[in-house]
Amino acid sequence: MEIIHLILGKANPERMNGVNRVVFQLATRQAASGRNVALWGITNELTHNYGEREFETVLFKAKKNPFQIDAALKKAIKKKKGDVIFHLHGGWIPTYSTISSILEKKNIPFVITPHGAYNTIAMQRSKWMKKQYFNFFEKKLLKRAAKIHSIGESEVEGLEKMFPNNKAFLLPYGFEAPKIEPINKNEKSDFIIGFVGRLDIYTKGLDLLLEAFEQFQKSNSNSKLWIVGDSAERTRLEQMIAEKNLKSEVILWGSKFGKEKDDLMQKMTVFVHPSRNEGLPAAVLEASNMGIPSVVSKATNVGAFITKWNAGVAIENEDSKALVDAFVFLYDLWKNKQLDEMSENAKNMVKTAFSWDNIVEDFDKLYQ
Repeated sequence: MEIIHLILGKANPERMNGVNRVVFQLATRQAASGRNVALWGITNELTHNYGEREFETVLFKAKKNPFQIDAALKKAIKKKKGDVIFHLHGGWIPTYSTISSILEKKNIPFVITPHGAYNTIAMQRSKWMKKQYFNFFEKKLLKRAAKIHSIGESEVEGLEKMFPNNKAFLLPYGFEAPKIEPINKNEKSDFIIGFVGRLDIYTKGLDLLLEAFEQFQKSNSNSKLWIVGDSAERTRLEQMIAEKNLKSEVILWGSKFGKEKDDLMQKMTVFVHPSRNEGLPAAVLEASNMGIPSVVSKATNVGAFITKWNAGVAIENEDSKALVDAFVFLYDLWKNKQLDEMSENAKNMVKTAFSWDNIVEDFDKLYQ
């Protein structure tokens, strides 16, 4: 069987875009295991400006009209015959509506991974517009799909509410543990809470994080909050920090990549991701792989794993008080030098529960 991953972008693992990074990992592991896999990317810029990869990558020009597709892409789809399946990544993408119609006419099956787009909380944003779009376009796409792949329970729940179906397929992504160069950690008196990701204040729950940190810091003056990432919302986030008189305690590092990002993360005492909506946040798995306990919301879809492996603390969504309680709990463990066990649990969780070797086999069931 030929597997063709279709995404917006180039699946460049060096970008902050989590979807591109995880699709790159999936396609790489599928190709390495002998599966016939290719990636087709729809992008504004057609330069192959990324490193070598083990799978074929074909780029197609994005059109100004979001429902229109490049003639070359339409021609490439129509050429496909035999044992082939398309794997579409992302939800609420007008281009996919057009592509799914072509695939249906050609009797070519496809599956779709929304990557958090159908999460219950995500559905609340632009609710009226999404409802209208769903009735005219997204519903038809989902009816055409052979299966709908959800990364976490929150997406299964959201999907069932708007589109009752028997196509849901629950399977987390694996995690390609990068080689980390250990740094010499100087024993410091600071308790560092870290966040890495796009500065989307509402979606990532950064407002909740600042609210919780403000309360926690009052009783724990040796605590710091490091935020790694960037966006157009950085100015607003700076204003929120200033309003809470936390400029000395909160550091906005901006976007960091590669070793520079890894070095910063390794200095964090605990990692936090209080998101209101996610697919499966790679940053949490990166932190866990470094042995950093995490505080995560249910919406991240990793809370059940964190709890099962005792690799941190999982809390309900939109609960700043629970965030404070989690910080206090982990601070006490840290102060009494009892975080080592949780640190090892986090590493083992990534190695076992998110092993690509096992998960790639499960993806074959998705494509059946």
